[in-house]
Amino acid sequence: MIAFSAPSWRAVEEFHRAALAAGGRDEGPPGLRPQYNPDFYAAYVRDPDGNKLAAVCRGYLSRTGSNV
Repeated sequence: MIAFSAPSWRAVEEFHRAALAAGGRDEGPPGLRPQYNPDFYAAYVRDPDGNKLAAVCRGYLSRTGSNV
């Protein structure tokens, strides 16, 4: 899996939306993944070739940008 660092939750959501529009398959919608860390906000997709991709934002606990 390849993971991209995203600067915001919005960037994670835009990555997910764009990947699906380009023919990717959903492997996990945007959301917090507390099983990894309380501030781990990510989305997962598979590209048309089957590669798993992720966009991850760290450092925030809410959409309003409250820092950890």
